[in-house]
Amino acid sequence: MLLKHGEVFLKGRNRRRFTERLHDNLRTALRGVGGSTWIKTAQNVTVLGGQVPREVLVERARRVVGFNAVEPAVRVPSDLDGITRAAGDLLGALHAERPIRGFAVRVKRRDKGFPLTSSRMEAYLGGRVLRAVAGPSVDLTAPDVTLTVEIDRKETYLSCERLPGLSGLPVGSSGRALVLLSGGYDSPVAAHRAMRRGLACDFVHFNGAPYTNPSSVYKAYALARELNRYQPPGDLHVIALGKAQKQLAVAGAGRLQVVAQRRLMIRTATALATTTGAHALVTGDSLGQVASQTLANLTAVDDATTLPLLRPLLAWDKQEIIDEARTIGTAGISVLPDEDCCGLLAPPRVSTRAGLPQLHSVERRLDLDDVVETLLASARLMHPGEDDPAPA
Repeated sequence: MLLKHGEVFLKGRNRRRFTERLHDNLRTALRGVGGSTWIKTAQNVTVLGGQVPREVLVERARRVVGFNAVEPAVRVPSDLDGITRAAGDLLGALHAERPIRGFAVRVKRRDKGFPLTSSRMEAYLGGRVLRAVAGPSVDLTAPDVTLTVEIDRKETYLSCERLPGLSGLPVGSSGRALVLLSGGYDSPVAAHRAMRRGLACDFVHFNGAPYTNPSSVYKAYALARELNRYQPPGDLHVIALGKAQKQLAVAGAGRLQVVAQRRLMIRTATALATTTGAHALVTGDSLGQVASQTLANLTAVDDATTLPLLRPLLAWDKQEIIDEARTIGTAGISVLPDEDCCGLLAPPRVSTRAGLPQLHSVERRLDLDDVVETLLASARLMHPGEDDPAPA
């Protein structure tokens, strides 16, 4: 299996550090595959193999952020006769499965000591395949199949399939973040986007307990478990916000209720981040999607934290977010019904231009430090993994 490096290729003097992180994440993704595996580094490519079914290796490798392509390959010694036989066998087997009208050969010669140049090797292999496999013709413009041949000093890899990877930066290479994870479509997609920019993510979920049922917690756990397929597993912190939401309502938040409780979530997440090692918060906000996500309200929420508040989906529309959720596997969970704490005690009309003086006035009626401390003390820590049982 050839795993082509994405942005790691551009990192110059820091490339080795990024590659090591990429390989660490690959080893994590390979845990529990049921057989031995090995990893080898070539020039801007990782070679993966082992005593494991190919489809399993492909599936695990495509989870790893940082590879922009995954190519199942045949490995042969780097001698002309062996490469020629392998090329004929590979194209012949494919032609037997489904008729190939046209093919092309693309050669990358990493070993400059190999006797034929890349272009001469392409012509040579194309001619030999034409003789060995009856039916297909050479088509360099729009081939049905492209045979890629990568020649190293001792080994050569031949492949006829190129599957897209996740690209991006290796998870963990940009630091650690804490994701505010709801049960909807947006925040899981935002988390996945943050991972693709190299952020290792832990999660915090606020539910409306004791005034709502635990359905949103089950969803958050399932979403975190699904997202952990793409990174070394992060933790999930569950915080019951219901009583604090009621305190804000009693303090006279009124139309500011939703923004005020959002500020409280951000303030609590900021305090939690100091214990998780996170240096940024991530939310699924999309500008103007709902009343609480107007520019004025997002600015008011920003004021509640000293950490960078990252919004990967700021300019995405809802359908783009839903489509991405389907791609990464979270949509089927997000669509399940639950009791979202954001709707708890929400006023009939939400302020679209929450002012900081009014918000500060409401918050002064509470001892916010005490409220945050109480929320953190009640937090439940979970470790969502693929084989973990659901939360009790």
